[in-house]
Amino acid sequence: MTTFSIENFGCRATDADAAALRRDFLANGLALVEEHARADVVVLNTCTVTAAADAQAREAVRKIRRANPGARVVVTGCYAQRAPEEIARLEGVDFVVGNSHQTEIAGLVSASLDSRAAPSSCGTARGSAGTFVPLSEIDCELMTLARGPAKILTGDIFEQTAVQIAPAEFAESGRTRPILKIQDGCNNRCSYCVIPFVRGKSRSLPPDFVIAEIRKLVDAGAKEVVLSGINLGSYGRDLTPRVELVKTVRRILDETTLQQLRFSSIEPQDVTEEFIELVASSERVAPHFHVPLQSGSDRILRAMHRWYRSEHYAERIQRIHRHSPSAAIGADVIVGFPGETDEEFQTTVDFIERLPLTYLHVFSFSVRPGTAAAAFSERQHVAPGVIRERARFLRTLGEKKASAFRAAQSGCTLRALTLARTGEDWTEALTGNYLKVTIAGRRPPNEWCDARL
Repeated sequence: MTTFSIENFGCRATDADAAALRRDFLANGLALVEEHARADVVVLNTCTVTAAADAQAREAVRKIRRANPGARVVVTGCYAQRAPEEIARLEGVDFVVGNSHQTEIAGLVSASLDSRAAPSSCGTARGSAGTFVPLSEIDCELMTLARGPAKILTGDIFEQTAVQIAPAEFAESGRTRPILKIQDGCNNRCSYCVIPFVRGKSRSLPPDFVIAEIRKLVDAGAKEVVLSGINLGSYGRDLTPRVELVKTVRRILDETTLQQLRFSSIEPQDVTEEFIELVASSERVAPHFHVPLQSGSDRILRAMHRWYRSEHYAERIQRIHRHSPSAAIGADVIVGFPGETDEEFQTTVDFIERLPLTYLHVFSFSVRPGTAAAAFSERQHVAPGVIRERARFLRTLGEKKASAFRAAQSGCTLRALTLARTGEDWTEALTGNYLKVTIAGRRPPNEWCDARL
């Protein structure tokens, strides 16, 4: 039986895409293996949010080629959508498939494998959920597995691309906390961000489909589901009639038996009083907010084309803390944005120190081709060494925030969900407020337990 492996890079939305790819490959009769060295087909689902993410994907290709020179390598995801020709030039890459055609990957690979025995089969390929994808516009050379230049399949068809649905085969994956992507794309144009160009316009999964997928996941054994999206707070604005995220969440709580719901990142302007009260008032919603900040300097926020200012952000974070004092509150921060002075960086540091944030994700600015920030003058660019030092300082501050939050929870007993990581006499688990803890004893994943911290 032909085997495949998948390596995922980036955010929870790409995690959901990787889960959908896994489902499609299994539906096409391939067998999943964990090690790339044992796989006939290796899929890399890439990120391109930073230059470092691009470099990480290129290094992964090189490692796979050394460890498994006979494998067929498929590179997909955001990097593949943004720079397919760049990836195609890498030695060992066989297929480059953008986000625009990601739902066709399993069909393309299956048709390629079949073509070795039956060349006439290159007219169609089995796609998602057993449907057939017409390949009449794709050169049949794409369907061969003869080693040669990488074949590229990408395009600009986001309006016709459905939101990927997380697999209902959760029970077979051996994983906990499945991610359900209910929104994709972004209509914002932050000056540093390339994601709208590689993910397309914002589009949402209709509420009835969301409910149906949650029920499937619950039936498969899921106790917690993470709702994700590229811009999750914009969920439903593209639907007719327009739907609000809060209303869909209330439907999930009313119409399914899901035990715990968790959210991925929510933009500050979407953290409304109603949203905060919903999370704080329901024992079935994890008390966990991830609210991107990016900078504490209003001038930098304007240059970033962010839609809020520091006082608005602070007001929302303080409101969360008042409603739910033990909630986890995380933030993304970018250091070294062009023109960021030492004083403005210190403003960000002081701002973060004042807020009840419990962890930070720190990103070093890197130029993304096609963005507004890419056109900024070279004179505005912050020196790489300064960026590294600022990032190191903020990560240390984030660790202090996380340590203080853990200390504040000492003596509490919290419900936690066991994860797959275990040792001889311990099991890792995750609390609702996003604390990883170790439980005495070896336990199976996806079980609730009470953890006294």
